[in-house]
Amino acid sequence: MSRFCCFGAGCSEFSGHASTSSGKGKGIQGQVKVSYGFYLVRGMTNHPMEDYHVAELAEEKGNELGLFGIFDGHLGDTVPAYLQKNLFANILNEEEFLTQPDRAIIKAYEKTDQAILSHTPDLGQGGSTAVTAILLNGRKLWVANVGDSRAVLLKGGRAIQMSTDHDPSVERGAIENRGGFVSNMPGDVPRVCGQLAVSRAFGDRNLKSLLKSEPDIKVEDIDYTAELLVLASDGLWKVMNNQEVVDVAKRFKDPQAAAKQLTAEALKRDSKDDISCVVVRFKM
Repeated sequence: MSRFCCFGAGCSEFSGHASTSSGKGKGIQGQVKVSYGFYLVRGMTNHPMEDYHVAELAEEKGNELGLFGIFDGHLGDTVPAYLQKNLFANILNEEEFLTQPDRAIIKAYEKTDQAILSHTPDLGQGGSTAVTAILLNGRKLWVANVGDSRAVLLKGGRAIQMSTDHDPSVERGAIENRGGFVSNMPGDVPRVCGQLAVSRAFGDRNLKSLLKSEPDIKVEDIDYTAELLVLASDGLWKVMNNQEVVDVAKRFKDPQAAAKQLTAEALKRDSKDDISCVVVRFKM
């Protein structure tokens, strides 16, 4: 497989205060015209950009694929960068990918996490969320995630959340059964052992005994009622709800313009975190 990243027309500049990355692409899968755009902006923090993405149309064993992902790192950018380069390749390399995509995705997520943990001296002690969307032959959409990066599909006029926010307060019982605890200190959000604000993640070696990297998976048919898909990091979802996001995105025929407007709206609402957004439009 080719290297997955920023495919299509795009540009990046992560230096100074105006730190952004953007791009777009398009293609046809069967009877479905697929176009996508992405826009990322570094947050108002003192660390380097920790959000990474994938947006690409590809072919694999005679099948047409759309590959889209957001990886939101913490305690450094090495783990999300590793996911950008390896997670989709690992999924597609699973023998069961075309026959049982859900099993293949779960296996690949686990194998990828084990590879990250085995490379701790190189990748450090940090971790990352992930939300991945695979469009298969323009007909089926498979979305998987760990953490709080989110995917929302606009279909039949409704905003359908395709991912699960892995909140420590929701999975408190499982965390406590493994010997950990959930605390709102420090800060004002639930954290695993007072440190991590998600209950599932890649990496995070020091908390791995308490965290899972098994994804939640959802599949949806793509038909004439499916309009668009938005994937984004929590820098967007902290300040906008699902319906607000799709209402903004559907105003733009150009998905890159939609992604840019969504990040601008999040900034206007005082989001301080890194913000990454991928918008995919479907047309039959």
